[in-house]
Amino acid sequence: MAKNKRLNAARATIDTNKVYDLAAAVALVKGNAKAKFDETIEISLNLGIDPRHADQMVRGLISLPNGTGKTLRVGVFARGPKAEEAKAAGAEVVGAEDLAEKIQNGEIEFDRCIATPDMMALVGRLGKILGPRGLMPNPRLGTVTMDVKGAVTAAKSGQVEYRAEKAGIIHAGVGKASFGEDKLVENIKALVDAVQKARPTGAKGTYLKKAALSSTMGAGVSVDVATFTA
Repeated sequence: MAKNKRLNAARATIDTNKVYDLAAAVALVKGNAKAKFDETIEISLNLGIDPRHADQMVRGLISLPNGTGKTLRVGVFARGPKAEEAKAAGAEVVGAEDLAEKIQNGEIEFDRCIATPDMMALVGRLGKILGPRGLMPNPRLGTVTMDVKGAVTAAKSGQVEYRAEKAGIIHAGVGKASFGEDKLVENIKALVDAVQKARPTGAKGTYLKKAALSSTMGAGVSVDVATFTA
């Protein structure tokens, strides 16, 4: 009942027939984030793509200028000196065959997975487990690399992965409700800019069609996409 009451109160402050400029949308969503925990501010971007076609997939990583407010747990597949490098950089889980066995047993204790290139033969066997969770290391995303320290540090510093779903929509966290409005705006613009630059060659017509902001427990607010570059 308390949840419904809070959500209805939030909806009452929003004109569902209106498209808000970015600053106003951030203020509304932030002001309505009144749960007992620090809610995540999330953005949804509706793109003019069909991800079923390989040449229209949009996916990437970006380090937000003000971080995400969330500490990622990092798992690393590496051996020897690179394993030690990962541990020194702050990775929570580091291993090889032992880590693969844990994953096969359902013990996935990380939010981002990094691997050195020589480990991909082992990691590839875990594709059916890691893939659906969006955890499969990918050289295009910088998560298959010999620069283990750099990859772990980047993940820990507020790096966000964005990926278009089947309907061509990207969902991503851009900060916490406790962030200042200016920091949230800066993070959002950085993410949208990265998505814009990742426009696939196969995309035709309007690329960034619609956008909305919400908090974890709050109502969505439509955002005028033209204000992302204002």
